[in-house]
Amino acid sequence: MTSQDGSAEPQQEYRQRRFQPPPGATELLLVRHGESQPARPDQPFPLVGGHGDPGLAPDGQVQAQRVADRLKGEHIDAIYVTTLRRTAQTAAPLAEALGLTPQVEADLREVYLGEWEGGLFRRMVAEGGPVARRMFEEERWDVIPGAEPSEQLAARVRAAIGRLAAAHPGQRVVAFTHGGVIAQALALAGRSRPFAFMGADNGSISHLVIDGSRWVLRRFNDTAHLDGAFTASSEPPT
Repeated sequence: MTSQDGSAEPQQEYRQRRFQPPPGATELLLVRHGESQPARPDQPFPLVGGHGDPGLAPDGQVQAQRVADRLKGEHIDAIYVTTLRRTAQTAAPLAEALGLTPQVEADLREVYLGEWEGGLFRRMVAEGGPVARRMFEEERWDVIPGAEPSEQLAARVRAAIGRLAAAHPGQRVVAFTHGGVIAQALALAGRSRPFAFMGADNGSISHLVIDGSRWVLRRFNDTAHLDGAFTASSEPPT
């Protein structure tokens, strides 16, 4: 195009730009706790509120420090943990580095596994019995006797994330939580099948942007800070 005096007018350009959270939206980083202590048939995990409550294994402590090293240079407004100590232990290095005191959001605790609590879940999944196979086929936790109904889990995870977003508009929050909860949160965001996001690695980071009723999934199972290797391997939650 040319102007009235015959000179060329600059062309309008429309560039591709990086995603920016909408004004007032909450950025939520969901960090799965580090690897917890191994389950042993003769040493069931202590229970807190009915949930198995193992502490971190040595490798989990290393993962916790690597999470802190990854995030300590970011602007973070708040840290949340659950009622289970493996999340508090994973959050501790980052909280110390940033000078933040973690707050508790109880409804981000792990799926209640009913009769398979205390470490039995790991054994039952490893042995691949009929109930474990059915759980994965039907993508429902409540196939396990006494376990939390899937609809109840979805409701409490949605409510918990809604509370975090309401408390931190326009801010970035890190929530240290559990594999089953991360899977549920991302399934809600993606409107996917319930177990589509199962298998978040210990110490991994997933990323949601909460803009009212609109949840935007930005990242799943980021483990670049752990070993830098690409892996397709995954393990069940807890």
